Amino acid sequence: MTEIIAALDEKRRQAALGGGQRRIDAQHGKGKLTARERIELLLDADSFEEWDMFVEHRCSDFGMDQQKVVSDGVVTGYGTVNGRLVFVFSQDFTVFGGSLSEAHAEKICKIMDQAIKVGAPVIGLNDSGGARIQEGVASLAGYAEVFQRNVMASGVVPQISLIMGPCAGGAVYSPAMTDFIFMVKDSSYMFVTGPDVVKTVTHEAVTAEELGGAITHTSKSGVADLAFENDVEALLQLRRFIDFLPASNREKPPVRPTSDRSDRMEMSLDTLVPDNPNKPYDMKELITKVVDEGDFFEIQPDFAGNILTGFARMDGATVGIVANQPMVLAGCLDIDSSRKAARFVRFCDCFNIPVVTFVDVPGFLPGTAQEFGGIIKHGAKLLYAYAECTVPKITVITRKAYGGAYDVMSSKHLRGDVNFAWPTAEIAVMGPKGAVEIIFRQDIGDAEKIAERTEEYRQKFANPFVAAHRGFIDDVIMPHATRKRICRSLAMLKDKKLENPWRKHGNIPL
Repeated sequence: MTEIIAALDEKRRQAALGGGQRRIDAQHGKGKLTARERIELLLDADSFEEWDMFVEHRCSDFGMDQQKVVSDGVVTGYGTVNGRLVFVFSQDFTVFGGSLSEAHAEKICKIMDQAIKVGAPVIGLNDSGGARIQEGVASLAGYAEVFQRNVMASGVVPQISLIMGPCAGGAVYSPAMTDFIFMVKDSSYMFVTGPDVVKTVTHEAVTAEELGGAITHTSKSGVADLAFENDVEALLQLRRFIDFLPASNREKPPVRPTSDRSDRMEMSLDTLVPDNPNKPYDMKELITKVVDEGDFFEIQPDFAGNILTGFARMDGATVGIVANQPMVLAGCLDIDSSRKAARFVRFCDCFNIPVVTFVDVPGFLPGTAQEFGGIIKHGAKLLYAYAECTVPKITVITRKAYGGAYDVMSSKHLRGDVNFAWPTAEIAVMGPKGAVEIIFRQDIGDAEKIAERTEEYRQKFANPFVAAHRGFIDDVIMPHATRKRICRSLAMLKDKKLENPWRKHGNIPL
């Protein structure tokens, strides 16, 4: 018995060392934590239960039968984050560069299958060079098995990818199908083909950072949601993020007690919207003043800044926030902002998270770049997302809601449950000046008459009362009472039940 225990201890010691002390030192030298250190920092102390520690690869080609490492380059298991169950896999770059073998994939698939069964989030700490070349098609089959489970888990349990090193080729497609992707600046990369291949095929000289670094993917491509300075910050922020999400689609969002009163008035909001309709203001100020304790976890803050998305709490319960941002492109909807908000709304709908929408939108962004880029289809994604969404939807129009963009932004016509407007709201087909120049085209040369007609149009249509007369707005509220009215509406809607007609799935305009 003593010998068996000693052998077990030795196996565990080997597993803890991964690819060996030299490679661990190299990992630390790059400012990166090891796979096990990352899990230790992410999960609550002493909560990690490891599975498949003793798994080894089964490849015998190219001398691989002489290079077997216990755990085979990925640490898998489950534990808790702030007392709530999560499943996690952490790829070990010190073992064959974190490359995925058939056995490596089987370990990941096992915890994903279990997560779906019990209803708990899956967190992937990715640090992989891609498929293990020595295994050929077996490693590709392993990737496909993981991809299939990503799809099966989608909308069932939250899936979060934290990219903590290079991820190339097949290694990027699994994160791409998860709900959120976080990256670490200067040490994580994502690309389908690396800089060398790009140079060979297209003759473009580009660095790994320029091609697929954290800044590129959080500000240009929109592939990633957030970028953090280092491993430690990324893992601590991930712990905070998980707190906002339900464990599965079978649960309501988590509730956290708060001392912030639901009927708190915020008098400064009465002067937030400028008198000049062309002057911008910061919509983020409204969000932070309305939500619990000013705590807003923004998603994709550096991409498509003309729309804001993120999580907050109202009266202790998680809500998803979508808001036009007048500070960027006057809050217009364009291709990127439509895609960003549509995916966010669909996530909230999957996981029973109410959506609160703040509207100040003058319309869709005009121009050839937008039209050639497919704004019609991309804008329709946001329209589709809101129309399909069955969770509680509360909308507050703060200023402009013009044209089709009024319809798209969770209007009453798309089954908005509670639709409010501030007294400053302007709900119309278009802005007063543009409308007058079309209706009274014959008077365009007469500046005085046009100005008079514009003011007449503004008084008659550019206000919330025409929509309120039709019942399209449930109430015109004072800005300072916004928090109270939203909290009351959410309380009223907490047992809302709405089902879409049965179908295999819809055909969203991709």
